[in-house]
Amino acid sequence: MSLTIKKAQQIVDEWITTIGVRYYNELTNTAILTEEVGEVARLMARIYGEQSFKNKEQERTAKTDLPDEMADVLFVLICLANQTGIDLEEALKKNLDKKTKRDAERHANNEKLK
Repeated sequence: MSLTIKKAQQIVDEWITTIGVRYYNELTNTAILTEEVGEVARLMARIYGEQSFKNKEQERTAKTDLPDEMADVLFVLICLANQTGIDLEEALKKNLDKKTKRDAERHANNEKLK
């Protein structure tokens, strides 16, 4: 099943209004988003960075936890977009267009990327 961003926004909205009862307010969801991003960062630092896990069990489950934590970030971001009336699909298209125009030569000429 292919899932567009627009459809994901509809699915999250339906879930929130039926199972989740209602959206948390925007400030609460912003705090939750920050918390979820922190959980992704913690795993990234341990899986791909120099930080070590506290125990072997955490290390064993980390790579299976990472997709779930990333999905948590996406879920809360979608909640915030729904609450603020943002069409994430359209916003991403516009953002990619902006980056393409702005960075047309920038990255190709960056010696650090060669």
